[in-house]
Amino acid sequence: MRLITLTLALFPMAAFAVGSDMDTPPTPSETTTTCAEGLVWDLATQSCMTPEASTNDDSARLNDVRELAYVGQYKAALNVLDTMENPQSSMALTYYGFNHRKAGRVDLGMRYYDAALVADPDNILARSYMGQGHVASGNAALAQEQLTEIRMRGGRGTWAEAALQQAIMTGVGPSY
Repeated sequence: MRLITLTLALFPMAAFAVGSDMDTPPTPSETTTTCAEGLVWDLATQSCMTPEASTNDDSARLNDVRELAYVGQYKAALNVLDTMENPQSSMALTYYGFNHRKAGRVDLGMRYYDAALVADPDNILARSYMGQGHVASGNAALAQEQLTEIRMRGGRGTWAEAALQQAIMTGVGPSY
């Protein structure tokens, strides 16, 4: 706990990655370095395609969503989510929530986080993003409840815990 607090005090915007427990941002891929906005890199054809035409599986699509969200392309990320084989998975719902919230549709984002937690109450990423939304809306008590839930569900020392703790301490969560 002290290590996280010290790290956040020294590096308040430490580069924690969206959707993972890694401590680095997503590695830029052809989706954001080669393709025009709105297109994704199709792994099978090694070319840029619309999300609807892409043959990527859900795992690759979630990587694209994460990368697009990181660079602030929330609409493009939502378009990729709409093409998932399982858009009702807890992670897809979490990413729907994140992208809607970051695009300014906070209430809709919160509904997606709620749905993600119905699908998987142990989804600590959804809890972290929900808590960050509560911080942004001025409700630190609800944010603290999510931080407690993260810790009770085995999330100590994870990106989810650190990002929400940072948001509670500073009033600002990571921008990705």
